[in-house]
Amino acid sequence: MLTAPERLQVPGTERGVGVVCRRCVYTTHSTVMGTMVAPGLSVLCAVLLLMLADALGRGVTASGGGGESTLHRTLLSPDIGRHGGPGGCSHRDPESDSAWDLEECAIGYVLIGSGLYDEAIKHFSSMLQEDADLVSAIYGRGIAYGKKGLQDIKNAELALFELSRVISMEPNHPEVYEQRAEILSPLGRINEALSDLTRAILLQPSARLYRHRGTLFFISEDYVAAHEDFQRSLELNQNQPIAVLYKGLTFFHRGLLKEAIETFKEALKQKSNFIEAYKSLGQAYRELGNFEAATENFQKALMLNQNHVQTLQLRGIMLYHHGSLQEALTNFKRCLQLEPYNEVCQYMKGLSHVSMGHFYEGIKAQTKVMLNDPMPGQKASQEYLNVKYLREYSRYLHSHLDTPVTEYNIDADLPGNFKDHWAKNLPFLIEDYEEQPGLQPHIKDVLPQNFESYKPEIQELICAADRLGTLMQYETSGFLPNMRIHRAMGLAALEVMQAVQKTWMNSKVRINGKTRLLQWRDMFDIAVKWRRIADPDQPVLWLDQMPTQSLIRGFNNHINLIRGQVINMRYLEYFEKILSFIKDRIINYHSANNPRGLSEVKEALEKVHKVEDLLPIMKLNSKTRDGFTVNTKVPSLKDPGKEYDGFTITITGDKIGNILFSVETQTTEERTQLYHAEIEALYKDLTAKGKVLVLSTELGEADVVCELILSLVYYFYNLMPLSRGSSVVAYSVIMGALMASGKEISGKIPKGKLVDFEAMTAPRAEAFSKTSKSWMTLRSLPASYKSLPSVSESFPTLRAMIEVLNTDSSLRCDKKL
Repeated sequence: MLTAPERLQVPGTERGVGVVCRRCVYTTHSTVMGTMVAPGLSVLCAVLLLMLADALGRGVTASGGGGESTLHRTLLSPDIGRHGGPGGCSHRDPESDSAWDLEECAIGYVLIGSGLYDEAIKHFSSMLQEDADLVSAIYGRGIAYGKKGLQDIKNAELALFELSRVISMEPNHPEVYEQRAEILSPLGRINEALSDLTRAILLQPSARLYRHRGTLFFISEDYVAAHEDFQRSLELNQNQPIAVLYKGLTFFHRGLLKEAIETFKEALKQKSNFIEAYKSLGQAYRELGNFEAATENFQKALMLNQNHVQTLQLRGIMLYHHGSLQEALTNFKRCLQLEPYNEVCQYMKGLSHVSMGHFYEGIKAQTKVMLNDPMPGQKASQEYLNVKYLREYSRYLHSHLDTPVTEYNIDADLPGNFKDHWAKNLPFLIEDYEEQPGLQPHIKDVLPQNFESYKPEIQELICAADRLGTLMQYETSGFLPNMRIHRAMGLAALEVMQAVQKTWMNSKVRINGKTRLLQWRDMFDIAVKWRRIADPDQPVLWLDQMPTQSLIRGFNNHINLIRGQVINMRYLEYFEKILSFIKDRIINYHSANNPRGLSEVKEALEKVHKVEDLLPIMKLNSKTRDGFTVNTKVPSLKDPGKEYDGFTITITGDKIGNILFSVETQTTEERTQLYHAEIEALYKDLTAKGKVLVLSTELGEADVVCELILSLVYYFYNLMPLSRGSSVVAYSVIMGALMASGKEISGKIPKGKLVDFEAMTAPRAEAFSKTSKSWMTLRSLPASYKSLPSVSESFPTLRAMIEVLNTDSSLRCDKKL
């Protein structure tokens, strides 16, 4: 997730000392949410006093005939302090005690600027003993309390009290509202701070105030309102790289990546050495899936500051998810040199080590994250919540590093409650949990393996896997190419091909410690095995293997398409298709339940072109006023006329910007059994037809097998039986099974298409099959595939699997397809 720039100064930081000098009472504390940004204030105030003494010595007055001194005019402005009696300093005769007030005020602000807040409070208090209504002193004491409030909330409350007194006495000065907002916002009282800034804008709109309010809207995740304020700020003052950056961030957080990129580039035109803009641009390209452009911009940020921790962290995470683990590790280590307690870098360092088979270093890093307990009242980070699961899983993997993978079953071995909590991303609160064995000294870490050290036929196998893996890549925003996943799933496809071919020739396979004919789950388990080891951070678990109680409650695979103002760009291609389905269901519903209002509904639906347009139609029926759900149905091939539950579409909300548009698949025990029966019937038919195909030369047999493979996986996609990774697991099975039938996929998945959503939104298996074949560009399998060595025998253990995933073949494999 892209965050607002670290240590980024938000609106109000460029005020300098002008406010103090302009009105005698308003100092340039120059803070933004408590951050001091006015070095040299004490020097400035000292010069101010010398110039004031000089001006007064020459007898220049606000109305004198010797020419008005600008300094004298700004200091003695009558704009504030005009309450009854002698309370203010600004309206007094400069030849009387007003000069003394000015000197005393300035001294107080010098103390604040020097960080001597207690002394400043005492100083202003002594002034208030002389005159309890001296606004400048009340304001100054409020500022001093506000500074101390960063360390003690009681002082923040005192600051608010003093500033509120100033507002009650002098309600028409925007600076006071702005200052109070700057104290309210760090206390989490954002709505009150926004109200103060709105009042300040009504009194005297400025680029600074709009930018300040925009920043608070941004923090509140009201990105549309924030965008509007940053735009207004820029209309008043175009040359504001920070405002342009934040405007870009409002696009980014709404999923509008291309608009964000263009805006970040605008910020760089205004400030060519803007590290935060380069960093944000890099992250936007990373989210877009453009690895090269992201790398270039992260590098530019680090060229400006090689110690920029957040850029190192973000680049490291990107490299990890690109499959470049050693490079990622270098970034995380550098990050930790600069910030030893950076939890994200520590977690990712441990994860990178474990992924490469360096379990000792990995678990040591994980333990450091575990020991970093959150403070009382502090929310635990996602890394802290995840790390206990990762450490236990790492221990399990280490203990099985040299055991043949055919001899154990992770789903059966890991405790049920552990799997349940991990898959649901719950805190690690598991009763009577027995930890995995600690690291055993006789089991050594995985060592680097050079590509050249493999036999030529194994090298050919690896290169074939790399080529196949690239065909599984989604060309859609949000999906970064991952070379490690490509190789793992390419090897999975080849292993599936070899296992299915054996089955069709009546040969048995070794699975979970038993020798038997391959079953449909075994075929998918091959892909699951490779997907798990490619990224141990993600729990790739069979949901039907969870504890019974969890199965009764069910598992929800939930995807937000629109949440508030945030659009999930990954699924944008499918919005229109889902919307069309919803419109059809609404008509069906009103035909059955509201025939009199049907014509009105149809007329309204003709104007629906996007999800937000459905809101008025929801109001037409009391049952759908607060939202509605629509369920898809999946027709059975095994039992014609029978339908299974597909996924559920939910729309709730009452206005644009406050919509939840989501889809979810609920995996219950009953639903799972129905889908399993369908898949089992298709697999039985596939095996029979596959055996015929092995002995036949008829082209028609291959087409029948192809239809059966795609139909079987259609139901797998709609079932979504894994906690993570169902999509790539299924596609690697499609590729492997098709290769077993003598067909090779040579086409790439079209831009914007997601195979799982193609299956979930297809009305029936035949439609999914037809759509899929349109881009697969099936061709006869080259004879060279038949001579490849056995994947399962070449990489029989976790150690061997990790070694091959770590191996760099970039200089040796021909990537051309």
